[in-house]
Amino acid sequence: MSTVALIDYGSGNLASAEKALVAAAKAAGDKLRVNVTDRPDEVLAADRIVLPGVGAFAACMDALEERPGLAPAIAKAVLDNGKPFLGICVGMQLLASRGLEFGERAGLGWIAGDVRRLTPAGHEFKIPHMGWNALTGVAPHPLFEGLGDGTHMYFTHSFALYPADTAAIAASVDHGGLFAAAVTRGNIAGVQFHPEKSQTSGLRLLQNFIEWRP
Repeated sequence: MSTVALIDYGSGNLASAEKALVAAAKAAGDKLRVNVTDRPDEVLAADRIVLPGVGAFAACMDALEERPGLAPAIAKAVLDNGKPFLGICVGMQLLASRGLEFGERAGLGWIAGDVRRLTPAGHEFKIPHMGWNALTGVAPHPLFEGLGDGTHMYFTHSFALYPADTAAIAASVDHGGLFAAAVTRGNIAGVQFHPEKSQTSGLRLLQNFIEWRP
């Protein structure tokens, strides 16, 4: 039986994410155990890693690094051992070089770029960006198998990751201007939206992640 480590560092919709991953595994016909954990040894033993996140960039990064050995274990599993990784919402933003929310804070640095506040053109585009929105510019990536332009996902955020290299953008969304809805690099992926709140489309994306063999 394969295992996905759902990282518990005091931030994120853990119960909802766990339930969605279990449902996606069942749909994929995969015997998957979801292990909610902050233990480095369990992270290293897992076949896949999911990093959720809700809240401010700096607070989430601090909480991750305060767990002894957790951030190095995630880096070793993903960067050295090539385990598939999915960051969700702030979990995607932490992939950046730095976040600019309430001052500058270094991120994991796996996707070069900054996390900046959304500045939509037009007063009708409210911040935070909250609710359903359609993906555009969806790349032909296994994560988006069966999901293309026009697929609606659920968003709730005020900041977004702006990659230095636009080739890292796997899907975009328009909220008074385009920004990255998903990024990918090798075995690393991140989504700004919440698949666990995105009903059928979100479950399909999680199923794709479970079946992904980068």
